[in-house]
Amino acid sequence: MNGRTGMRRSAAAGTLRAGTRRGRTRGRAVVALALCAALAWGLPPTAEAAADGTPVVRLSAKEAGKGGSLTVTGRGWRSGALLTLLICGQNMIGGSNSCANADGRAVTTDAHGAFRRKLPVAEPPKPCPCVVHVATVTGAAAVADVPFTVAGHPVAPLPREATAGRLAVLAPPRLTGSSGLLTWFGAPAQRELTLTVGNLGTTPARDPVFRVGTSHGVFAPQWEEQQWRGTVPAGKRARITLPVELPAGAHGDYLVSLAYGARTLVEQPWGVGRPWGVTLFWVLLCVVIPTAVFRTGMALVDRIRPHWPDRSAAHAAGRPPGARTKDRTNRMNRTNRTNRTAHDGSTDGPGTPGDSGGLPWFSPDTAPSTTTSTERPTSKGSA
Repeated sequence: MNGRTGMRRSAAAGTLRAGTRRGRTRGRAVVALALCAALAWGLPPTAEAAADGTPVVRLSAKEAGKGGSLTVTGRGWRSGALLTLLICGQNMIGGSNSCANADGRAVTTDAHGAFRRKLPVAEPPKPCPCVVHVATVTGAAAVADVPFTVAGHPVAPLPREATAGRLAVLAPPRLTGSSGLLTWFGAPAQRELTLTVGNLGTTPARDPVFRVGTSHGVFAPQWEEQQWRGTVPAGKRARITLPVELPAGAHGDYLVSLAYGARTLVEQPWGVGRPWGVTLFWVLLCVVIPTAVFRTGMALVDRIRPHWPDRSAAHAAGRPPGARTKDRTNRMNRTNRTNRTAHDGSTDGPGTPGDSGGLPWFSPDTAPSTTTSTERPTSKGSA
């Protein structure tokens, strides 16, 4: 009896321990499932990564109404990059014209390529399905779109492509060309957008009409339709070159966009230098004009101011022709009298009877010469 009782007790104890272990395992599994469900429920949506290194964007909510806000976070972007955050309708197949540009926000990534920014919820000009569009403004182009629902905003099917063929970009675009001397003085900068496209549709694309747009900063691009002469057969590729021109005096960071139908094919950044020739022209103008005005004013002042005549010249001009010669002769006579007085020791003043040179009734031209005699010389041998 005692042996059987012990065996029963041992079997019961083993069964109890096994049940306890199974209960613990089940509890751990339930806790793990609950934790995964909580993480999956609270995990915000992310942008689908097409390749390694593709930027990722997350939203704090899947749906919000107008007037609310959501937090947009991202990682994997270029460090120090300037990004724009927009809410766009129709999955942004029509470009930034389908986005709420006035309520967009800008953010700069940190040193690790991450960012966090609050974005107000606004109704885009196009109906949903909507996305939160994040794109770089400068540098290499990078884009990420995350689905988002604007509560109360109308929903409509996506428009069908009215163009023949379905073109896609097969190679990165390039802006070719260079600026000339006139561009340095403010002339419009011109380039050529070159890219390789392929027709993924079943019908050929004959003389396709593209829309080329240029935008500066966070502003919407200004579109211009350009027709490419040629045909892209179905399943084939073609090299397309389209001209791009900016307004006169444009400078800074621009973004060139190319759209076909309702889709934006490429976005290529374009950095335009400042037209320093215009600055040099204005600097020279500010220097030359004041100098010319100053010289003109001085010439006018010199012309209209009164000129006072020279007194010595006027006095000399009013005297008779022989006055200068007579004055010079008088000065010479006074000098001679002074010298004779000093030699003879005479203190008589001018005009004394002993001074023959000062006789008033003789002039220098009529005074008798000391070497002249009125006596006739005697002939030789006369008495």
